[in-house]
Amino acid sequence: MLKKERHAFIMKQINLHNKVLSSDLSVQLDVSEDTVRRDLNELSESDKLLKVHGGALSKSFHFPFYQNEVYAQSSKREVATKAIKLLMEGMVVLTGGGTTMIEFAKLIPSDLEATFFTISPLVALELAEHAKLTVILIGGQLSKHAQINIGAKVINELSDIKVDICFLGANGIDAKEGITDSDWEVVQVKKAMVKSSAKVVILSIAEKLNSVQKMKVCSLNQITHFITDLDPQHPNLTHFSDFNIKIL
Repeated sequence: MLKKERHAFIMKQINLHNKVLSSDLSVQLDVSEDTVRRDLNELSESDKLLKVHGGALSKSFHFPFYQNEVYAQSSKREVATKAIKLLMEGMVVLTGGGTTMIEFAKLIPSDLEATFFTISPLVALELAEHAKLTVILIGGQLSKHAQINIGAKVINELSDIKVDICFLGANGIDAKEGITDSDWEVVQVKKAMVKSSAKVVILSIAEKLNSVQKMKVCSLNQITHFITDLDPQHPNLTHFSDFNIKIL
């Protein structure tokens, strides 16, 4: 594979999943880790990603307020627009983090009165722009990679609440493997969020369909709604309709 093709593959993976590991890329690209590290260094020097120990991070994911362009922003906005329709007056809501969730927070009607819990400082700041929302940031150790609060304190706080609805992003989603992620501590927090919620809504752009990360968050039968930027009748969603999930 040519270097240009490797770089394109790396950027595709980092835009979709926000983080890549050198060891995983080495296997996927069938090249040495030294080659991957050189590729990541070049992409970092070109200001296309953030190089970290063992891999790299997405720039648009980590600085969504300051980047001129968030990956697939129009698709993420379309997902967010559909998700807004599930909000009702007086609801108690729980949200995860990520650029799709920030788009969601931006679109919340200014006259909605509701209580929002979130594990994301960036989402909390966006929610705080809405005068009629009560915003509660669930605090803990900030994951520099995932940009959300993690750890035992967060999980304990989540166990003490019961929310009407949870909006959660997916790093990987597959009809067989369910909702998956690549970070153990993030997975534990997401598991706690699912347990704390009467309804669980997964928000994902279609490009993430049929992708699997190493660690499982939950099975599809544990979620109630699945929102993508596709039409609900799209052939790519056929396998997901086998579950008792409302697809939007």
